[in-house]
Formats: sequence, C-alpha cells, structure tokens
Amino acid sequence: MAPALAEGHPLSVEEAWFHMSNEVTRRKFLGVAAAGAMATAFESPLGAAIGSDQSAKPAWALNATIIEACSCTMFCPCYFSTVPSGHAHGSMAEHYCRFNNAYRINQGQFNGVSLNGLKFWIAGDLGADFSKSGEWAEITFEPSASKAQRDALTTIVPNVYPVNWKAFSVGKDAAIEWSASKDRAEARLAAGKAGIVTLRRNPGMTTEPTIITNLRYFGAPRNTGFHLMPNEIEAYRVGPNAFEYKGTNGFMITFDITSKDVTS
Repeated sequence: MAPALAEGHPLSVEEAWFHMSNEVTRRKFLGVAAAGAMATAFESPLGAAIGSDQSAKPAWALNATIIEACSCTMFCPCYFSTVPSGHAHGSMAEHYCRFNNAYRINQGQFNGVSLNGLKFWIAGDLGADFSKSGEWAEITFEPSASKAQRDALTTIVPNVYPVNWKAFSVGKDAAIEWSASKDRAEARLAAGKAGIVTLRRNPGMTTEPTIITNLRYFGAPRNTGFHLMPNEIEAYRVGPNAFEYKGTNGFMITFDITSKDVTS
C-alpha cells in the first residue's frame, strides 16, 4: 500500500479505513494532533505511507458540516473519553455508541479534484472502548460521486477519525437529502429507507443555539463549535447492524482540516 500513496494515488476504501490500526487512546491522539505531528502517530500501513514521502503527498483540504447523532446520552461522552455511554441490560451495562453522520462538503479539493457540494454518510458503532477498536462502520456515497471523489474522501476522512474498525464496508449508493437551520436539521439516506437523522435545537435561555466551543472534533484541528440538537430519531436501516434511537445525542458541527495539518 505504501508505494501507492507515496506516488500520489489515494488508497482504496478498505486499505484506508480497515488497516488504520493505531492502538492509541483518544487523548494521546489529540495530543499528537495538537502538536502538529499526526502523520507520525499512526503505526499502520497508512501511517507509514504518510510519513515516508512528504514531498509526494497530495495536497487536499476539507471543510464540511455534519448532522450527527448517536445512541449516547446528551452530550456524547466520546468527546471526553474513549468509553461511550453505558446502556443498562438488567444488572449489566453495555457500552456502545451507534451513530449516523450525514456530511455536506462546503468546500473541498484533493489534488485538483473538487469535492464542493458532495454529500456522504457514515454509520457505525464505536463499541465499548474505541481506543482499542470500533465495532463496525459503513460509508455510503451518492450515485453522482465520481471515482476520483470517492478515492479522495477515503484518503482524507481517516485523518479525521483515528479508529481501527473490526469491520468496515461500503454501502450501496443512495441519494442523500440534507437540510438544516438553527432550529432543526434532517438528513435522509435513500429517502429514509436506509437511514434518517432528525435533530431539534436544544432549548437554551434564548432562541439562539446552545454551542460548545473550544472542544476538538476528533482529529480535525478547527471547528465552529458543537451546536447541541438532541435527536428526535436516528436510525440506520441497512443490514444486520440496523438500529434506531430516539431522544439521544445529536448536534451539528462544521470542521476544517487540510493536508498541511497532518504533515509533521
């Protein structure tokens, strides 16, 4: 895999995600990222490739807004710890974070390939402790996404999420509906047949959004703040890992990351 990236070609979906086997805690990862040395933090084939030939590494940039929801209580503890919320089952508590992330790219490019306006969806489960591994994730593209755009995203997005997945797959192409205001946000995958996220503004002291600032969004070094919006529903309706939750965590966020941020 290393020669392919060193020559300026993006990795395949499976290479870029499944083999990202860095066994680091989120706190350690964020410390490395904040120090500007993220490229050397990955002890994986992808990390080796990133660190091996900086001069040949493609230039890219991504600014995207996410409608995000998960099974955790408000506010999701995964932004402070690698252990998700506990969910009671009798006398036992099972920890997991089953999420739907619907992305709209505001501005983006990879080695001259425009990503502007592209939408994509990632659903999955971070599992009991995602410093060790996440359970599964599935990425879905719109039918209009070109091969170059898909390859670009599968190279860029792992820099945002430093997780080693036990299972990773690519879902069947599906249309993505995406709309948002300060009071409400909704995303639908395949007209809601494959997935849905509906968020409502957290009732604060005024009619303005409730926003958490100065909190890092995984590996992205810049964001506009977490706009708290508990979900009315978040559901993934595809395959054996389908799930549905109501009234749990939700927010919107715009993050920004470029290839310069992951260069040591």
